Amino acid sequence: MDLFEKEKKKAARTPLADRMRPRNFKEFVGQEHILGPGKPLRIAIETDQVGSTIFWGPPGSGKTTVAYLIAAHSKAHFAPYSAVTSGVKEIKEVVAAAHIRRSQRGQKTILLIDEIHRFNKAQQDAFLPHVEKGTIVLVGATTENPSFEVVSPLLSRCRVYTLERLTEEQIELILEKALKDKERGLGNQSIKLEKDVLSTISHLSDGDGRVALSLLEFCVDTVSSDKDGAKSIRIKDVEEAVQKRFLVYDKAGEEHYNLISALHKSLRDSDPDGALYWLARMLSAGEDPLYLARRMIRFASEDIGNADPQALQVAVAAKDSYHFLGSPEGELALAQAAAYLATAPKSNAVYAAFSEATKDAREYGSLPVPFHIRNPVTSHMKAWGYGKDYKYAHDSPEAIVEQEHLPEKLKGRKYYRPHERGFEREIKKRLEYWGKLKAQRRTPTGKKATPKRKTK
Repeated sequence: MDLFEKEKKKAARTPLADRMRPRNFKEFVGQEHILGPGKPLRIAIETDQVGSTIFWGPPGSGKTTVAYLIAAHSKAHFAPYSAVTSGVKEIKEVVAAAHIRRSQRGQKTILLIDEIHRFNKAQQDAFLPHVEKGTIVLVGATTENPSFEVVSPLLSRCRVYTLERLTEEQIELILEKALKDKERGLGNQSIKLEKDVLSTISHLSDGDGRVALSLLEFCVDTVSSDKDGAKSIRIKDVEEAVQKRFLVYDKAGEEHYNLISALHKSLRDSDPDGALYWLARMLSAGEDPLYLARRMIRFASEDIGNADPQALQVAVAAKDSYHFLGSPEGELALAQAAAYLATAPKSNAVYAAFSEATKDAREYGSLPVPFHIRNPVTSHMKAWGYGKDYKYAHDSPEAIVEQEHLPEKLKGRKYYRPHERGFEREIKKRLEYWGKLKAQRRTPTGKKATPKRKTK
């Protein structure tokens, strides 16, 4: 049976993201580092030789789809389960059936466990003997680092593949496929897109292909048709849909995003009372505490950065504390982190700097590394000019040298501009002082240079 084949009536009621799930490698977008032609995993899938495997990656990157591709290329029985809705009882039943299938028909069973990190240690240990005996081929999918979330004995018996967050260009390609596909997508509808609509959706989806397709579908479903039956999607429609789309697919979804927005903005606005209240609201509503920990870790880098470098340590420590203690004791560590982050000085200078650097890296491509900062590993490389005229910082007063570290096309770029808040005030003074030192050392020959600062 083709796992991707669906009845037409059922397909009509199925969300676009599900309908557009890739059925083969030709339709799959992204993850070329593990699924490109000639890659070991691609070969193993195509030859039906995949062993127990764990796919680790962000939401919407294709983990479950890869598992379905494994099933599509295999003669094995495929049994998908979710750790959210399934327990030990259901797993014992599928293992028992797998044993009969293997002993009587010689057919192996591929057991897909989505969100395997939600199984506790005892539940994960239950898989071990069946994986070792070959009764089942375990395929796990997780958004969490398996080094922390999967027990070591089970992890040692699985190959771990890391999936990357989809780029905006890859998500645009997925959206274009959905717009053109007449069988499963939106190709039978007359849809007009304002310029940059797809790039806006791609950006707002934050690397999540499923979110992007859901957002596109919501826009199409909620925009009125003109007299010719065509639907025109504007950037304004997309921005409005972002505030509403989860209500369509999850009745609790809109409130979830309202609450996390309230928490984030309370932290950013330095309001510890608001932050603690919204944190408590989400925990009381059953929100995954580790999700909240991840959000605060992100916040520590994005909104505080080097204004208080300790903020990131506090956020990570809170995550580790919760992971060690569990609920309810570990929730106090999250509350401590929220209060600390809210009262820390704020700066988005690192976030802005990295965004600018990333934009240049993508726009200018593989610019060559300047020869003077290349490492002359061999005598040939040294003869070619690698490392020529390199200035060793420790040979200079105060370990400050005047030399360019960016490619020629980006020479002089300044990405990091620290603010006058918190520790960044000291960083700014430091950079300004170093700038003066470098300027002094650039003094033209013949002019009297400013005396160098004495070092202790």
